[in-house]
Amino acid sequence: MSYSKANITKRKFDVVIVGAGGSGLRAALELSRAGLSVASLSKVFPTRSHTVAAQGGVSASLGNMSEDNWHYHFYDTIKGSDWLGDQDAIEFMCREAPNVVIELEHFGMPFDRNPDGTIYQRPFGGHTANYGEKPVQRACAAADRTGHAMLHTLYQQNVASKTNFFVEWMALDLIRNTQGDVVGVTALELETGDLYELHAKAVLLATGGAGRIFAASTNAFINTGDGLGMAARAGIPLQDMEFWQFHPTGVAGAGVLLTEGCRGEGAILLNSEGERFMERYAPTLKDLAPRDFVSRSMDQEIKEGRGCGPNKDYILMKLDHLGADTIRKRLPSVEEIGHNFANVDITKEPTPVVPTIHYQMGGIPTNINGQVVTWDGQQNRVVNGLYAVGECSCVSVHGANRLGTNSLLDLLVFGKSAGKHIVQFVNGFGDHAAVPADGSDRTLARLNQLDESKEGTYAQDIAGDIRAAMQQHAGVFRTQKGMDEGTVKINAIRERVGSVTLKDKSKVWNTARMEALEVDNLIEVAQATMTSAAARKECRGAHTVYDYERPADDAECPLGRNDKEWMKHTLWDSASNSLSYKPVNLKPLTVESVPPKVRTF
Repeated sequence: MSYSKANITKRKFDVVIVGAGGSGLRAALELSRAGLSVASLSKVFPTRSHTVAAQGGVSASLGNMSEDNWHYHFYDTIKGSDWLGDQDAIEFMCREAPNVVIELEHFGMPFDRNPDGTIYQRPFGGHTANYGEKPVQRACAAADRTGHAMLHTLYQQNVASKTNFFVEWMALDLIRNTQGDVVGVTALELETGDLYELHAKAVLLATGGAGRIFAASTNAFINTGDGLGMAARAGIPLQDMEFWQFHPTGVAGAGVLLTEGCRGEGAILLNSEGERFMERYAPTLKDLAPRDFVSRSMDQEIKEGRGCGPNKDYILMKLDHLGADTIRKRLPSVEEIGHNFANVDITKEPTPVVPTIHYQMGGIPTNINGQVVTWDGQQNRVVNGLYAVGECSCVSVHGANRLGTNSLLDLLVFGKSAGKHIVQFVNGFGDHAAVPADGSDRTLARLNQLDESKEGTYAQDIAGDIRAAMQQHAGVFRTQKGMDEGTVKINAIRERVGSVTLKDKSKVWNTARMEALEVDNLIEVAQATMTSAAARKECRGAHTVYDYERPADDAECPLGRNDKEWMKHTLWDSASNSLSYKPVNLKPLTVESVPPKVRTF
C-alpha cells in the first residue's frame, strides 16, 4: 500500500527535537524544565546516540591542575581553527565552558577526581597556557568514557524532567510555510512504518555528523547526515563542508577510535625506525599538536616509507611505558579496544594506528542562539522556527579544524543556549502556525518512489559508491585533479539516487527502507563536500591540497593558506549545486581580535 495524505497522522508539540545525542538532550532538558511539550525523535535509543563514543574529555578552563583561563582557550580554539572560526562564537563558547561543565557536574556527571576532590583534567592536543608557550591540562575527563558518562547523565535528567522520547523514529523532511518559516517535520515510526506530520512552534535539528559518507570512519552507522539532508532539501545552504577532521589514531584496518586522551596521558607515536617523529614536526607540543597537524605528519611518514607493518601502511602508538595501573585507571576502554580490534595488549605492546575520518567542522549555519541562518549577501537572516546544535550545525567555533574536546563543549554550550532561546521564542509565539496543505508532498514522493519501484539500484550499492569516491578523492591530503574527479563522480552518483529500489516493501521494521532514505542524506553531504573542496584553492586546517603548499616561512601564504582570497566561509546550495561565500567574523564580543599568523607547534 502506497503512502497518501489520508494515512498521515498529525500531532502537535511546542518543540520537536530531531536527535537525542548530547546536544539534543541538553536542549531538551532546558525546554522540559520550562514546562514546554517536547517531542525528542531518535533513530536509536538515546543512550546509543553517537555522543556515547566520545572518549577523551570536555574542555573548560577550570585551572584545577595547571594555570589556565578562558583567554588561553579562546586563543587555542582560534589557532586550531586556522582562523576560519568566528571569534564572537568562540569567545562565547570558551567563556561559558566552566559554567556548563560545573553545571554538568551538579547534574551528576561522574568525572574523575583529583585528591582534593576537584575535577581531574588531562592535557590534550593544541591546548596551551600563555598563548602557545606550553601544554596545559584542560580536558575534564571520566576515564576514557567521557561521552558515555555525559550522555547517560543528560538522559537521566531528561527522564526526571519528563521529556517525551520517540525512540526508533526517523525524521524525513522539514515542513516550511509560504513565508519560509519552519512549522514541523515529517517522520516515520520504524516499528510500524506509519507516517506522521509533527507540527511544532520550533524545530531543533541535533542529528550529529555524517562521517558515513567515507569508507573508513570512526562514526557509527547511524551518522548519515540526516539533519543536513533535511536542511539542504528545504533550501538552506550548508556551510564549510570541505572541512573534515581525520583523527590521528583510528585502529588500522578497523577505524575504531583510540582517544586523543592516550596522548594526553603520555602515549607517543613511532615510525618504523622507532623514532618519535612528531618531535620533528611540532618541537613544542610534539604528539599533542592539533589533530590535522598530527594526521598530516603521520601520513607524511607513511608516504615517505617510514610506515610500520609488512605493507608499511600504519604508525605505532606506544602506551606500555605508562604502566598497566595507569592505563587501567585512565584508559580502560582503550585497553579493551586494543584487545578486540587490534589484537594487542596495550600494556605490553604498541597499537597500529592510521588517520581516520572523525568529525565534520561544517554543517547547517547558525548563530550563538542556535538559530539557523542564511546569508543574503550582506548579513545573516534567521530562518524562523528552525534551530540546529551539535555536530550537524556550524556556528563556526571549529573553523577549518576542531580542537580536541571542543565537540563535547560545543554541544553543552549551544544545546543550553538554543534551549534558552527557544523557551523565549515559544512563550511569545501564540497558537501553532498553519501548516501548508502540501507540507508532506516531498516526503510522500520519496516514500512512494521506493514503494512503486519495480527495478533499479539497491541503496547500499549507491552508498558504497559514495564512500569509495569520498575516501579516494577527499582524504588527508588532496590534489586539485583528484577533487575535480571526485566532483564528477559524486555528481554522476547523484543522478542514480532517484532510481533506488526496494525489494522488500513491507511496512513493519523495514530497515532497507530506512537505509534507502538515508542515501538521500548521504548524497547531499557528499556533494556539498566535494563541490566545496574543489573550489577552495588553498590549504587551511583539515583541507590540505598538494597543489597549494607553500614554505612554512612564507608569511603571505603560510603552508598554502591564502588569507587575502580565502578568509571566508563556503555556502553550498543543493538546488543549484552552486557555491557562495560569506566573511569570517574576526571580531570577538568583548576582547581584542586574534590576528592570523603562521600555525606552529
